[in-house]
Amino acid sequence: MVAGLREFALRSRDGSGKPVLDESNGEELMHVQPSVAVALGNRPVESPGTLYITSRKLIWLSDVDMAKGYAVDFLSISLHAVSRDPEAYSSPCIYAQIEVEEDEDDDDSDTESTEVLDLSKIREMRLVPSDSTQLETMFDVFCECAELNPEPVEEEEEEEVHNWVFSADQMDVRGGDEDAEWQISQSPTSVIGHSNGDEGLAQPMLELQINDQRFEDAEEMIHESETKDHH
Repeated sequence: MVAGLREFALRSRDGSGKPVLDESNGEELMHVQPSVAVALGNRPVESPGTLYITSRKLIWLSDVDMAKGYAVDFLSISLHAVSRDPEAYSSPCIYAQIEVEEDEDDDDSDTESTEVLDLSKIREMRLVPSDSTQLETMFDVFCECAELNPEPVEEEEEEEVHNWVFSADQMDVRGGDEDAEWQISQSPTSVIGHSNGDEGLAQPMLELQINDQRFEDAEEMIHESETKDHH
């Protein structure tokens, strides 16, 4: 499930105003950037706040409203880049695209610019530091933390990778060729198997391996016969 952008207002009670992190699960504070304004979607830029970049997510906390803040996990950020083009945006910024849950009931209207802010539908975010020379530093930390949060591997993908090799005792090999039976029992790991219990693919491949051995034996017999005739 995609978490997307969400409200965040958990601040420490020591008066520092820092966010409360999930330290029990290994979340660490990686970088703090003061005086950063945020623009969500097509909405106007908001008053400056402080950007906290942790090993798990981005947290922006307002310097004006202590109850206001946003957070987004790195796993929900599909793209981030430095933007300096004035035609793309009026100020240099970090541009980020956010993955959202697809909703079939959504229409094509721009809900991001309406008065009611639905954070779950915000697909774009711009972080505008007052000091644009800090953009490269912010971007480098973004990249470092993104690498700490790779996309999880789906269970189905793992099954597709691991279910293609089987031992010989998992296959029903017909026929009475003793050499073929010896070859299978001695080299089970060389047999290419089926996926998800389908033996239809394994049987032809196994027979092909057996037939190849027969051809090699026949060629060897012909070669020995020709050698004897010359003598």
